[in-house]
Amino acid sequence: MERLRSGYLFPEISLREARHVEKYPDAKLISLGIGDTTEPLPDIIASSMAEYARSLSTAEGYGGYGAEQGNKALRKAIAETFYRDVQIKETEVFVSDGSQCDITRLQLLLGSNVSIAVQDPSFPAYVDSSVIIGQAGDFDDKSMMYGNIEYMKCVPQTGFFPDLAKTSRSDIIFFCSPNNPTGHAATRQQLEKLVTFAKVNGSIIIFDSAYAAYITDDSPRSIFEIPGAREVAIEVSSFSKFAGFTGIRLGWTVVPEELSFSDGFPLIKDFDRIVCTCFNGASSIAQAGGLACLSPEGFAAVCSITDYYKENAEILRNTFDSLGLKVYGGKNAPYLWVHFPGSKSWDVFSEILERTHIITVPGSGFGPAGEEFMRVSAFGHREGILEAARRLENLYS
Repeated sequence: MERLRSGYLFPEISLREARHVEKYPDAKLISLGIGDTTEPLPDIIASSMAEYARSLSTAEGYGGYGAEQGNKALRKAIAETFYRDVQIKETEVFVSDGSQCDITRLQLLLGSNVSIAVQDPSFPAYVDSSVIIGQAGDFDDKSMMYGNIEYMKCVPQTGFFPDLAKTSRSDIIFFCSPNNPTGHAATRQQLEKLVTFAKVNGSIIIFDSAYAAYITDDSPRSIFEIPGAREVAIEVSSFSKFAGFTGIRLGWTVVPEELSFSDGFPLIKDFDRIVCTCFNGASSIAQAGGLACLSPEGFAAVCSITDYYKENAEILRNTFDSLGLKVYGGKNAPYLWVHFPGSKSWDVFSEILERTHIITVPGSGFGPAGEEFMRVSAFGHREGILEAARRLENLYS
């Protein structure tokens, strides 16, 4: 814990936001920062959870603990909805209270005596959970890196994919696609290289597909679309961003039966033990909502909300383009990655907040390669997105 840097990125932003509100109590603050969904849940999903909750007040409907691995019907629905073409079994799906929680459970499974690699920039939870469990080593203030972590630079010059020829071997590779924060969805060819790299080096890929629903081109939505991935990869995903479950908390992890430790022991057995030891299962009410999301009517409804956020991203992308700023992402992900050459990202954060009352996220919070960049979220009500676009145009035009 002592090796952790001063604070986790998003609470630090919330703290600065609170200070700004205190300074400008009458300002209308617009958040394009923390990736929190904003649109109401479709009625079919909210009603399913409400009905399930009401049933708990009856003798016939009441139920206590469920299976730690998740409701069998939901595990089956996840497998059939997202993994039908890659033959993932329902028994390989573990339902959880969110992918971020599963990342930490996987860290507990893997322990402190493994080496890890992360994309640079990447979602801070990968690094911070590695530090907490004791994998990371000491932090170097000059390089802004932890000594025992392999930082795989994913920048525009590399096509937002690491140069694997220059990447050292590690036991565990954290990889997010579409990437948070850059918004880049790895191509099939890129993921084929990653799987081959993992096979050659005896590495395990922890693949985060939380934003797969935002992919609009032919980029793979799951690592298991890549031949051989079942032997080297685990996939974590979530209902948060595609179904608006950020506060409801529901996700899943896929652990294939073929994935084994070097001694041949199936990893799925140990993960099952971790889940049964550390977790009493996702909320039964949330799981009822998850089942509604994956019904034909519910899935169509949540997809329409995803489309709404994609339109928000297009509005913001067009705004930054019109201002002559280089912007990435926003096509396969709800995040835009905007370049401010020569600037410190926390300085840009402060300028935007002070002059426009808009919350963004400084790129340096995602790793050293994020310096000079800002992450801008497309989650928001349309009127707020349009107003943010106007304010940014007034600031930079």
